Amino acid sequence: MEAVVKKFPEPASTDEQRPSREEAEEAVRTLLRWMGEDPHREGLLETPARVVKAYGELFGGYKMEAGDVLGRTFEEVSGYEDMVLVKDIDFHSHCEHHMVPIIGKAHVAYVPSGRVLGLSKIARLVDIYARRLQTQESMTAQIATAMESLLKPKGVAVLIDASHLCMSMRGIRSKDATTITSAFHGEFRDDKELAQRFMRLVGQAS
Repeated sequence: MEAVVKKFPEPASTDEQRPSREEAEEAVRTLLRWMGEDPHREGLLETPARVVKAYGELFGGYKMEAGDVLGRTFEEVSGYEDMVLVKDIDFHSHCEHHMVPIIGKAHVAYVPSGRVLGLSKIARLVDIYARRLQTQESMTAQIATAMESLLKPKGVAVLIDASHLCMSMRGIRSKDATTITSAFHGEFRDDKELAQRFMRLVGQAS
């Protein structure tokens, strides 16, 4: 099995423009004071450091590139030309409007064009875009575009089904509402039967 590794550039990092860790921790103390809390009380003394450390993990997608995940493909597919589907990929993201969680599942499929990915790479791609401030619409489009531009398959389909805590914790407080977004490229856009089969397999059609 032949492996091919490619590097795909993404926009340059802006690390040099980022505040220091100390400045980030001070910003958390400011928020605590704004809430009416005392950042110097015993239970909150380590909170700024913990929040900054947690945010470094939750938003680690800014430090990762899709090309590092999708750049390694395999040529030996034994003539396989049908859909490859990875469904029920759990993810946690944060909405860019209120910075509260988005919790859901992603379903990603593609039709190979001579090369295939290791299946875990698709879940890692979802994780990259989830670990950024997001709208669900943007995240759906980003995953589909990355698959299409870096893998060059015959078709790509992405469906995301997620709950937005900005709706359940605040505002209208609709705890049972979910949002579904999808993106179909190539054969999934042009072949209605293939698109319907994808939807059935992910439980969105009868």
